[in-house]
Amino acid sequence: MIKTYDTEVAKRFTIYNSLFLDLPFDDIYRTGTLLPILGTHCEEGFEKGQSPKEILSVFFDELMPNNSEEERYQLLFQMIQYVERQVVLFDSIEDSAYEKINDLNGKGSIKALINRVDNDKKRDELIEKLKSFSVRLTLTAHPTQFYPGNVLSIITDLEHAIRRDDLGSIDLYLQQLGKTPFINRKKPTPYSEAVSLIWYLENVFYQSISDIMTRLLTQLDQPLHLWENPGLLKIGFWPGGDRDGNPFVTHETTIQVAERLKKWILRCYYRDMRIIRRRLTFQHVAEIVTKIEKGIYSTLFEEAEVYTSKEQLLEDLLSARKVLVEHHNGLFLEILDEFILKVRIFGFHFAHMDMRQDSRKHDSLWNEAFSLLGMEWGETEEQQIEQIFSLKALPAVEDFQDEFHVEMLKSIQSIAEVQNRNGEDVLHRYIISNSQSAKHILEVFQLNRLILAKEAAPLPLDIVPLFETIDDLEAAPEIMRFLYEFDPYKDHLTKRKNKQTIMLGFSDGTKDGGYLTANWSILRAKEELTRVSRQYGIEVVFFDGRGGPPARGGGNMHNFYASMGNQVENAEIQVTIQGQTISSNYGKRVACIYNYEQLLSAGMENHLYSDEERNLNEKQRKLIQELADKAYEHYKDFKNDPKFVPYLEYVTPLKFFGMTNIGSRPLKRGKGEGLKFEDLRAIPFVGSWAQMKQNIPGFYGVGTAIQELEKEGRLSEVQELYSDSLFFRALLGNSMQSLKKCFYQATSYLAKSKEYGKFWKMMFDEYELSIDMLLDVTGEEKLMADNQVSARSIEIREKIVLPLITIQQFAIQKMLESGKQDKIMQKLILRSMFGIINAARNAA
Repeated sequence: MIKTYDTEVAKRFTIYNSLFLDLPFDDIYRTGTLLPILGTHCEEGFEKGQSPKEILSVFFDELMPNNSEEERYQLLFQMIQYVERQVVLFDSIEDSAYEKINDLNGKGSIKALINRVDNDKKRDELIEKLKSFSVRLTLTAHPTQFYPGNVLSIITDLEHAIRRDDLGSIDLYLQQLGKTPFINRKKPTPYSEAVSLIWYLENVFYQSISDIMTRLLTQLDQPLHLWENPGLLKIGFWPGGDRDGNPFVTHETTIQVAERLKKWILRCYYRDMRIIRRRLTFQHVAEIVTKIEKGIYSTLFEEAEVYTSKEQLLEDLLSARKVLVEHHNGLFLEILDEFILKVRIFGFHFAHMDMRQDSRKHDSLWNEAFSLLGMEWGETEEQQIEQIFSLKALPAVEDFQDEFHVEMLKSIQSIAEVQNRNGEDVLHRYIISNSQSAKHILEVFQLNRLILAKEAAPLPLDIVPLFETIDDLEAAPEIMRFLYEFDPYKDHLTKRKNKQTIMLGFSDGTKDGGYLTANWSILRAKEELTRVSRQYGIEVVFFDGRGGPPARGGGNMHNFYASMGNQVENAEIQVTIQGQTISSNYGKRVACIYNYEQLLSAGMENHLYSDEERNLNEKQRKLIQELADKAYEHYKDFKNDPKFVPYLEYVTPLKFFGMTNIGSRPLKRGKGEGLKFEDLRAIPFVGSWAQMKQNIPGFYGVGTAIQELEKEGRLSEVQELYSDSLFFRALLGNSMQSLKKCFYQATSYLAKSKEYGKFWKMMFDEYELSIDMLLDVTGEEKLMADNQVSARSIEIREKIVLPLITIQQFAIQKMLESGKQDKIMQKLILRSMFGIINAARNAA
């Protein structure tokens, strides 16, 4: 596969990259000619131990000796723009070769899964599991995608031109990229974020999900129109409902987004119906099909809503199907059945929205509610819970003085409106971030009951706690045990089919406890939560809050889910995807189908083939716990270093994330001045380390933990664990990906800093140690030797952006040395961020 990659991607990039030099722009030839020279200066300079400032000084002295400082900096900005477009070109070339560099029918595909179960005579078992299983990918509005929408459209067109080797079109699209700004002038609104992600629903997921389902059910001889689990593949949707720390999301936004989702799924249905009408021209069928097409049109474009629910639409479609089978021998039945399946999958909601808010906001809301009622909080949690459930009604919304509390109450009221318009599927969960106690969950449960559950009707909403920190993950099983025994909540679960969704946060878990500890704590929490839930007859569903990079639970997710073992409930796979992960892994149909199939197969294999490799024995558990404890202590010492927060605040580009205009959310939770670690969001936290090419959250503590066991003469135990456990292999494999994307030479100048020299040395020592230890454990000669294609992609991408990394560190170095906030240097830092992030594809 590596030879194919070199031919289809690496060599093509070299050829097409030369087209930039002929683009009809001012100074483009000079910029394109000098950029490779700067790249060589960077490579050679860092090899010699030069700082970014020294590298650029030599470059300017040799090639621009008579130019002013202003002209030199102008060239740097032009180089940044040039590299940004090189990254786009490389992305497009790599995407165009997707089918050639990925085995679409190999391990993890639907085809391979069915072949395997048929060989092992497990087809019936597979079908039975598929009837209750689900994979739910939740698209979030987290700001890690730096491309504006118009640039994404150009990228799509460029990829199609590259597939055809259409040099003329490629040249035109590169010219278009040259004139198209890569930066949003204004921050997007929550609604505009939703609109941009609905593009993926319409153009990628709508067709990809139905394609997978159709092929799967056809190969398993299951009738499409009768398949009892249309929710096998789902899309979750956070824009418009995720209020956690985002004051710009309102109840109006929720209603707007839900309405947009409904309109856009009807648009998809209308396009499909026009195609179906051209085929089903037979007597009696044509009349029904025409009626359906007109009904969808009226519902979509006119005031008269002919169809108010998917059930009404399905009734007419099944009527057409009956006539087609009985009177026309089922001619073109397959296209009608595929459409019926789509309607059953997507309904009138298209995607499943979630409402999300921080537990501290609910505490504050209840405080004001009791104050208005002339009551005070009880002293213990038990007293407070009793107090909450003693209320029969809340004060009127207009009585609340805090505007944010008023908005929260109106947001809950909006749930009823969108459910009435689009069906319960559109918004049926309320997620509580920072869940630390049973009270935090019951506050939300009772709040929604008092507002939504009129006249003792069941609450049409699932309450979902999100456990994030290491302490919260440890406390989670006992919190859930309390809820399962608490009569009002137990009654609620009975009415919700005894299913409880629990969200686990990889991002904040890693920020809090470090890479190894967070992942192990989450696995242990899942096992304990599974045990407790099974004890009470509750089917628990785990929803993983993951980001793009390994530091936030990303990396190779397929191996992670295939490695869970039978002590973790395998009812569904639910995971967040965001930013570049959406565009790179799910932004094209072929990639979307491939990655969806991988996750589905992982869940099926974990159920059907639960072997020793997937189930950890007591000896293995003890060893991972020991490694996690050692790694945690080392990470905790690092995190508690007095230079930790100042380094993030004053050395890394952390503060510039808020200036990028890529997302509507603020940089941190809380409104106080100064940076507090607990308020810092995981995205800028991880993104800042990625910008510095240090990737601390993806490996710190791993090397030290392994080394301590090596000193005890126990390295062979870790090597055996790596060989025998799929979970541990996936864990270390993703950590090696983080290390592969590091480049500590770029920041080695900090070793000489009086302020941060010792702190930088701590990071660098752990980086080198982690590489050495991981290579000793895996027996490989270099990182990611078992995944050469990904390794080569990373190497090429890092080489493309090396000038940007150097320019950014040059600006940081200049400001640190001068102690001044120079506007030009700040702009260089900000502008270089875009290309560095985009090249990584899963950097935050």
